[in-house]
Amino acid sequence: MNALFFIILTFFLIVIQTVILPGFAFFIQSFDLLIIDVLFLSLISSHYSMIFAIIIIGCIMDSISGVPFCYHIFSYLWIYMIVHIAKQLLFQRSIVFILVISLFSVLIQHGLLLFSVFVTQGYNAVLEFNFSLLIRQVFWGFIFIPAGIFLVNICWQNWIFISKFFQKQIAQKNRG
Repeated sequence: MNALFFIILTFFLIVIQTVILPGFAFFIQSFDLLIIDVLFLSLISSHYSMIFAIIIIGCIMDSISGVPFCYHIFSYLWIYMIVHIAKQLLFQRSIVFILVISLFSVLIQHGLLLFSVFVTQGYNAVLEFNFSLLIRQVFWGFIFIPAGIFLVNICWQNWIFISKFFQKQIAQKNRG
């Protein structure tokens, strides 16, 4: 049942990012909303099967975005690994921890993008990079990623409660 929740969450965030937000001029160049999904998965689970789920999420985003293939996969895996290591060393439910990993998640994606621009086009192309976009996305990520993680956590807790309720109802029906 948890897998179904994360499938629905992933497709919901993809639709919001690719269909709904571009319709608003204010949100045309927002940060990658699937960072919320990746961060939440890395916070609640330490099982290595999450790597497979993150690779699938990255494949989906790579296939619908205009960036080189494996960009999202690689950035999501880096985010997962850094959060996985950091949560073992720090208190993971701290709001400061959530804020810091939100900031670093957006910076990791842009750092990988800058690195790929540097490798393919050279130093001059990096100087022409839109750093104001980077600053805006880091700012909005710093604000909305923790709020998104909090909202996803509430939805997930409700999902668990509802699914347990329905499982009990089905078990009672089968017994009776």
